[in-house]
Amino acid sequence: MADSTGAANAVTSDLQGPTLAGPSMDNPPIQYSAILDHLIGEKRSVKDLNPTVMGGLPVPFKSDDQKMIERGMESCAFKSVLACVGGFVLGGAFGVFTAGIDTNVGFDPKDPLKTPTAREVLRDMGQRGMSYAKNFAIVGAMFSCTECIIESHRGKSDWKNAVYSGCVTGGAIGFRAGVKAGVLGCGGFAAFSAAIEYYLR
Repeated sequence: MADSTGAANAVTSDLQGPTLAGPSMDNPPIQYSAILDHLIGEKRSVKDLNPTVMGGLPVPFKSDDQKMIERGMESCAFKSVLACVGGFVLGGAFGVFTAGIDTNVGFDPKDPLKTPTAREVLRDMGQRGMSYAKNFAIVGAMFSCTECIIESHRGKSDWKNAVYSGCVTGGAIGFRAGVKAGVLGCGGFAAFSAAIEYYLR
């Protein structure tokens, strides 16, 4: 009786062994490479990263007035006026500073031994500051306007725009003193603009 029971258990274990050892055809094993292919491979789904979905702030739609203001601020006229005002302020400050460290401010060339008064010193400082302010304003407006026109014509925003604009501005300023001065002004302003662009970029 015991021998027959042991034989029956052995037959049962032989029949159940392959079923438990190997997977069935209905439930195939999940390969690790298949999971990677779906996560980072060619089969992964590309999702649209919408800021509203990801928790970011939504970008509001711009009205016609806002678009008009942006176009005006990006125009060459606005950039030229802004550069002119900035050059005027910077030139005035630079002129007053140079006049403040100049020991000959306020002295009369006809009477160099006369000690200048405070009013005369302030008047000379104001005149020098105004002169520097006008020159800086003209140069800033010319440079900004030519750079904007060249950038609009080329359709690119790179260092070449500043170099071309510097050459045009320097040539136009130096051309009043002759052709040689114009060529030197063009080369000098172009080299200075290239150095500034290289430093900033």
